[in-house]
Amino acid sequence: MTASQAVGDEPGAARSVAIIMDGNGRWAAGRGLSVAEGHREGARALRRTVEAAIDLDVESLAVYAFSTENWARPPDEVESIMELLDETIERELPDLAKQGVRTRFVGRRDRIPDSLREKMSTLETETASNTRLLLWIAFDYGSRAELVEAVRRLVDEGVRPQDVSEAAVSERLYAPELPDPDLVIRTSGEQRISNFLLWQSAYSELVFTDTLWPDFGEAELRAALEEYARRQRRFGAR
Repeated sequence: MTASQAVGDEPGAARSVAIIMDGNGRWAAGRGLSVAEGHREGARALRRTVEAAIDLDVESLAVYAFSTENWARPPDEVESIMELLDETIERELPDLAKQGVRTRFVGRRDRIPDSLREKMSTLETETASNTRLLLWIAFDYGSRAELVEAVRRLVDEGVRPQDVSEAAVSERLYAPELPDPDLVIRTSGEQRISNFLLWQSAYSELVFTDTLWPDFGEAELRAALEEYARRQRRFGAR
């Protein structure tokens, strides 16, 4: 039995998954390594998790790479994260594109280096026709800021109060095409969602794992999907 047959073919399988990738710093500290090395290992975990998602028939994978609050981290750490994203776009994501992965970036882009912003846009254009897996990378992303921006757009566009609806708000989010996640996973043992996809995750199932993100991979993703498949989603009904 293949991985996709074990999980992806089940009626209750999660097709849209979101992951809060947490624990890079603690992983590095536990090994006497720099935080930058922890983030680098985290990038490797991202690649193998994306490949595992393909094998497990996940259709959409959203990952929390850099939050609006992460700008408060030490400048050298922020710089290393920017450099790592640049390297990931150059080295890792093109190989995933060959496997049919479409990459989209979600969040603000006005605070990142121009060269990096151009590479992000180029990758989005080059992978636009891929359909095997939609990979959403939340970078300089905060859900509260996203909702505030959506409200501003409603006001700027002169939408009448009586015409404001859930659909109207959804259409003005950073990425209206991003499907609501069936399942949200957080690594490293922390049990909070940290301003990630608050609107989209209203009815998501949550799975928390003690595994630090650099150690996450196919086995951990499969376990989370199997946990999801055992649950009954009621969406407020009995």
